Amino acid sequence: MLNLVLLGVKALGYVRVYGSVANPLDHGLKAEVDFLVDTGAIYSVVPKKIAEQVKLKELGKRKFRTGSGVAEMPIAEAYLTVDGEGVTTIVALSSDDNTPILLGVTTLELLGLQVDPVTGKLKPLDLLILSSYGD
Repeated sequence: MLNLVLLGVKALGYVRVYGSVANPLDHGLKAEVDFLVDTGAIYSVVPKKIAEQVKLKELGKRKFRTGSGVAEMPIAEAYLTVDGEGVTTIVALSSDDNTPILLGVTTLELLGLQVDPVTGKLKPLDLLILSSYGD
């Protein structure tokens, strides 16, 4: 873990969590994975090799801004689980099997999770509905 002190703030390294990628229609078709949490990524990213293993169906393509420019990548629906909680979400499919399996911010929010900047671990997200519903 990277430990830097910058302006009195301890910077944390990567956040990794264990979970699974599954077929959204058959959760038994799944792969256990080690996610790299990326709060800068809108979608989660899964290598095509894993997508094929769990029989994800490509829904189309989207353009993404990456560290090396703009790339068009196929997307699919997948059922992702972290800490026993699961959600169906859109994932981008990477043709590079060495790409880390990313857990993006949309999936994190759907799971009701966020990164705690102090501990570098996932914690429950305060879910908001800003309307007059409820008490």
